Amino acid sequence: MNIHEYQAKEVLKSYGVKIQEGIVADSPEAALEAAKKLTADTGTSWYVLKAQIHAGGRGKGEIKETGSRGVVLAKSLEDVPEKAKDILNGTLVTIQTGEEGKLVKKILVAQDVYYPGNSEPKEYYLSILLDRATGSNIIMASTEGGVNIEEIAESTPEKIIKEWVDPMLGIQPYQARNVAFKLGLEGNAFKEMVKFIMALYAAYDASDASQFEINPVLKTSDDQILAVDAKVNLDDNALYRNKDLAAMRDLDEEDPFEVEAAESGLNYVKLDGNVGCMVNGAGLAMATMDMIKLSGGEPANFLDVGGGANAQTVEAGFRIILKDPKVKAILINVFGGIVRCDRIASGVVEAYKSIGDISVPIIVRLQGTNAEEGAKIIDESGLKVTSAITLKEAAEKVQNVLSA
Repeated sequence: MNIHEYQAKEVLKSYGVKIQEGIVADSPEAALEAAKKLTADTGTSWYVLKAQIHAGGRGKGEIKETGSRGVVLAKSLEDVPEKAKDILNGTLVTIQTGEEGKLVKKILVAQDVYYPGNSEPKEYYLSILLDRATGSNIIMASTEGGVNIEEIAESTPEKIIKEWVDPMLGIQPYQARNVAFKLGLEGNAFKEMVKFIMALYAAYDASDASQFEINPVLKTSDDQILAVDAKVNLDDNALYRNKDLAAMRDLDEEDPFEVEAAESGLNYVKLDGNVGCMVNGAGLAMATMDMIKLSGGEPANFLDVGGGANAQTVEAGFRIILKDPKVKAILINVFGGIVRCDRIASGVVEAYKSIGDISVPIIVRLQGTNAEEGAKIIDESGLKVTSAITLKEAAEKVQNVLSA
């Protein structure tokens, strides 16, 4: 589960991570009040206004309606409402949103932290995530802050610092010092970075996160270390024990099909193809999508109805798939193990009748327990449903109906 920057910073601050202070606002008037409070609390006279959407590249992104960037600087209180108006309720298009963009409902009004001082401010990159290859958490850092880590990895991989942390032992102070040293820090900035890394790891571990990415981490002109941006991804499977974090979920930022599927107990991911897929089992679903592509088609979704599929889950799957206007055919691929094929076939027929007229052709491939009985139910239903024996045959039948 992703959360907004302002929420991520709240989590970080609660664990002692120093952040660029900010206040969320949902109107130009609220943005002005937020700026006034920031001046009173921090003394700042410049303000950074940041669109709050679940996507990166906001600073380089553009609001369709006004041409404003997703992150702008207001150099006075008077500038804040107008600049906020240019962002709020606009559609922000970034490299991660696609051309359709995302509606901006909130902005973060943040203090200016790039103030003059004894030294030049310097940006760094820092993230913590799980390294599945080693079963350890890994801290990744770089002196090239403000740049996508993918770009750094491709152009200057030697600038990526890696420190593996045993999740059973947790981070040790020497590991934080090692990272700070390799970043070239010294003096007070070195000490502050060590504290920053230790606190960041504590927040990552306690919140059951799958990823923390701070880009940039800023060394200010007076050697403070601050999180200027924050991307936090939480493990969905651990949200039951982090109810305060689960409450941060913003359903408006998620695909409505995926939200509806989750409410029905289905695992669904929307794709860009034209063949709807309904399968029991994640591995089988991946194989089904591969076979569709090998046969010349394009899967419209990943949909795993689970091992205990019944008429209700099949109907819910149908309804979600059919809401996608790109879907021109549906392939149901079920291996009967825990659930019998005849039960799935009956569920398909019941769901078909419950929904009413389904305009797209449906191909059903059943194998496993009571597969023959299931195929008979499909063939004798009188509905526009075609049965298949092998997965290859099913995929080819889908392609045939699409080409007809």
